[in-house]
Amino acid sequence: MSDDVPLGALLGLLAFLLVCSAFFSGTETALMRVNRYRLRHQARAGDRGARLAEALLQRPDRIIGLILFGNNLVNFFAASVVAVFAQRLGGPPAVLLGSFIFTLVVLIFAEVTPKTLAALHPERLARPAAFIYYPLLKLTYPLIWLITVFSNGILRCFGVRPDSPDSELLSMDELRILVTESATLLPQKRHKMLLGILELEQITVDDIMVPHNEIVGIDLDDPWNEILATIRQSSFTRLPVFRDSIDNVVGMLHLKRLVQEGALEQLQKRQLRQLVEEPYFVPEGTPLHRQLVQFQRLRQRTALVVDEYGDIQGLVTLEDILEEIVGEFTSEPLPAHADVQPDTESDGYVVNASANVRALNRMMNWHLPTDGPKTLNGLILEQLETIPKTGTGLKLSDYPVEILQTSDNVVKTVRIRPPGDTRKAAVG
Repeated sequence: MSDDVPLGALLGLLAFLLVCSAFFSGTETALMRVNRYRLRHQARAGDRGARLAEALLQRPDRIIGLILFGNNLVNFFAASVVAVFAQRLGGPPAVLLGSFIFTLVVLIFAEVTPKTLAALHPERLARPAAFIYYPLLKLTYPLIWLITVFSNGILRCFGVRPDSPDSELLSMDELRILVTESATLLPQKRHKMLLGILELEQITVDDIMVPHNEIVGIDLDDPWNEILATIRQSSFTRLPVFRDSIDNVVGMLHLKRLVQEGALEQLQKRQLRQLVEEPYFVPEGTPLHRQLVQFQRLRQRTALVVDEYGDIQGLVTLEDILEEIVGEFTSEPLPAHADVQPDTESDGYVVNASANVRALNRMMNWHLPTDGPKTLNGLILEQLETIPKTGTGLKLSDYPVEILQTSDNVVKTVRIRPPGDTRKAAVG
């Protein structure tokens, strides 16, 4: 009967089968390669093809069974057509040669080319293909169900449960990589904010707190006129109240309550004590994402950081955490910051060595190491392993540093020359 079929018809049938094979091969790659989150977004936006594709991918074992069944069917059928065609042209030797040529043709036109195209543009193929596969799966469901039952049974013998695929939820590290690689698709400010949020769990209150020796507060043992001067000059809305030192903290004073109580000059020290609120303590090492939730839950804005012995190590505020996400709140140009001043004698900056390293990086767009000491002074002492003399030079990563002043076994001020022209970047 095959002798009655024209060679042209066999060629046309073979071309059709190759197209079908290319379709199955390409769409298989597209469906497995498609971005599930983008597909879900398109489905929620009303794209019917995306909805069908998402439904098919709920059970990947079934759609893979359908695709492989169809692909193998057309490939085996095409191989038979090639054998008939070659037999009629040249007998058994032609069949062997035809099989070899057909393998190359299938590999190039029905495997490599469509799969490469699908890997580069999975959404363009996956959504239209879903309109074909969805009803086709319904029509062949009994057969596909039987195929998947046997294949899943074999997988279960090896401890694999195909009906319970691994969770598609991204881990924090994976989400961080996703945001990092999407930098070109997002405005720079928004990109930094997203990374700041994701990094909150890696940063603790120790990294951003005001150190013990730099906490500004009200000492009840000071004369009343000095207390008033401290209140007037404060740029903070809350100040710790203590006796002699911050280790003997009494509580926190909300300066807004002073305004509500009347003129500041009419207040007395006794009335001031009545306005003090209970201090809020947090243990050192608390991750920022957890502390942010605690601030919200307890309606607090300021906390004193204590170590395992209950000794106060520093002070952290809600604004400090928010600055890790959105950057500095100050409206002044960055180089005018109290801890950083432009150096008129060079192209660098004079920096207070007690400044927090993370704050410097955020404010100046620098990249000083943050996986060690929290302050610039600590970073220098860790690298030199000794108290440096004035004029000592060193490098922190790629940043040349010169010691300008040391006192009381600590580095006071340094000169930093950022690599390249980073001053404009910092100001902008």
